[in-house]
Amino acid sequence: MKYFFLSEGWTVGRVWASGGIWDVMAWRRQPDIQKLNICILESDEVFWLYQVEDTILTVEVKPNTPAQITNNTTIGQVVIKRLITADQVIDRLGTAEAKCQLQNIHFVAN
Repeated sequence: MKYFFLSEGWTVGRVWASGGIWDVMAWRRQPDIQKLNICILESDEVFWLYQVEDTILTVEVKPNTPAQITNNTTIGQVVIKRLITADQVIDRLGTAEAKCQLQNIHFVAN
């Protein structure tokens, strides 16, 4: 698996694999991208952790609403080419600037 952090209010757009842009007809399924229940807070901004399958190489992200794009301070879209490993996620969660928040975590007793 690979991972990336995405600012709250942004969503995943197009996805690329080794053969180019993800083709649902060729793959016969949507790409496996899951928003996890882990986020970090940095300078009052929330970044959610996403998990993607290994075949994904690049992910385009963009604001959720067109109104965000028209604001002069917002970027219209970004392409994430450097997805990170689980070890890199743990390192990132352990940095002093980041605060980890877990949501909807249930305790399971053995």
